[in-house]
Amino acid sequence: MQLTIGVTGHRDLVAEEIPELKAIVRDFFVYLANEYSSLELQLITPLAEGSDSLVAEVALELGIALIVPLPMSQAHYEEDFTNTAALGFFRDALSQAKVIHLRTLPDAGEHSDTDLDRAQQYAQVGVFTSNHSQILLSLWDGKPSNATGGTAGVVNYHLTAVMPGFSVAEESPNLLADNENDLAYHVVCSRDRPDGQPLEGLKPLETSWLTAHYGFEHGDHMPLDYQVMLHRLEDFDTDEEHHKDVIEEQGANLLAEAPALHLPAGLDVINRLFRSADWLAIHFQKRVSNSLFAVHSLAVLAGLVFMMYSEYNELNYLVFLFLFAFIAGFAIYKVGERRQWHRKYLDYRALAEGLRVQVYWNLAGVIDVQSAEFAYDNFLQKQDVDLGWIRHVMRSASLARGRDQVPPDAWLDWVIEQWVGDEQEQSGQLSYYQRKAAEKVNRYGYTTLLGNISLWTGILIALLLALAGSGLTGDQRHIMLILMGILPLMAGIREAYSHKKAEKELIKQYRFMHGIFANAKRLLDSSDDVDFRRRVLRALGDAALEEDAEWILMHRERPLEHGGI
Repeated sequence: MQLTIGVTGHRDLVAEEIPELKAIVRDFFVYLANEYSSLELQLITPLAEGSDSLVAEVALELGIALIVPLPMSQAHYEEDFTNTAALGFFRDALSQAKVIHLRTLPDAGEHSDTDLDRAQQYAQVGVFTSNHSQILLSLWDGKPSNATGGTAGVVNYHLTAVMPGFSVAEESPNLLADNENDLAYHVVCSRDRPDGQPLEGLKPLETSWLTAHYGFEHGDHMPLDYQVMLHRLEDFDTDEEHHKDVIEEQGANLLAEAPALHLPAGLDVINRLFRSADWLAIHFQKRVSNSLFAVHSLAVLAGLVFMMYSEYNELNYLVFLFLFAFIAGFAIYKVGERRQWHRKYLDYRALAEGLRVQVYWNLAGVIDVQSAEFAYDNFLQKQDVDLGWIRHVMRSASLARGRDQVPPDAWLDWVIEQWVGDEQEQSGQLSYYQRKAAEKVNRYGYTTLLGNISLWTGILIALLLALAGSGLTGDQRHIMLILMGILPLMAGIREAYSHKKAEKELIKQYRFMHGIFANAKRLLDSSDDVDFRRRVLRALGDAALEEDAEWILMHRERPLEHGGI
């Protein structure tokens, strides 16, 4: 798994500050490599003259991979270099990097020379860098500016999702929501110009963490929420590595039945991540389900033992059995809590579903291959910052995909067949949601049945005690009283178990999503227009991502607890 750092900075650095700036950048990279040792660092840099090249030089010395987004042809881009040494480094570094060609904007022709046109192109690079990195490293004087595509504009976009003088195709979903992708590391620098001193109050070569989430406050240490988020990236990488052999053998493969068509570059990477996340979600789901069953079963045992002890005072060993049930249930709870089974199950399931949409959108040509935006930026946007790691995995996956060629239209029919599917053929998500809804209906039926049995059995026992109680022996009365107590207890615990698993709510969600996929299939079957069918798949993916976010929110409120014991 990668930890991606984006860079933005001024071109006109002061020569006297460059050695110390390099040392600061090196220390920054070393800190990240040590703190998040299981993550592989990679750097997004446009390799422009000045700050971009300085940071890239340090990165290459440390063996950090480069990703270079270019907003125009290489020849046109090279026109902005002012000396042969800088141009030579650019060409050498470019030959060692993964190059991503962004679209030339409509108002900026390939050979346009106006300053506004070029600024728009550079703004696009800034948007791309911000949207696809976990941390933005900024070598910046700290001064705000309305200059389109400049360092201040890129930092502002990273913090607020607003780029002065530049408008993306649709309004950013981050505009009004809390944004987890707003972490910046600010290195204060001067500029080689008459008014090149930093913003008043800042000193050259100062460093600080900067986020919008904490009200634009500077600090010496990365905010805790962001540390947690990056460590969750490490957790996923560690779990994937630990179970890699079993995942390879048992993991689901979305491309297992793919036709003999050209597979877009990078789709194998996204599919591998899906395979890992899906298997890990199932693995931890089993841990959670078994723990829930064990804890609730021990609760029934503890209740039964308590009632027996209250009726048979001479059975002192029952006290030890009660303590065993309580301690065993508490131990299961603590093990699950320490190893984060519930959190990992939910996170990995949400990630798997997000990656499923990512695979199918890319194959079907729904995604604009040369867009500077991150196509899934509305996914989990309403959730806590610590869930941002899920979108960060998807950001890394997005960097892997090819951006030079639109997938063949022939993939579209296959995606519809595999993703949407057909109920009659028991395929796709249509069949999945239909099957899962039926399973939850049956399971919730057991809960209702047990409740009714407990109610009427209790009423029957009460009538027997009222009408024939005087003719019963002491042991018979004890047994009937224990049954009167244990049956409602079992029904209540079964109801609590059902509540923890959200069975009633999931019935509604599965039926709702079945309806969404059924409507999508109806629209897809009614038209042969490729653009229209892609619009339907985009809407379907948006609905699936939204449902996934609601699902994780619902289940996060119902963690494994020991309160039933």
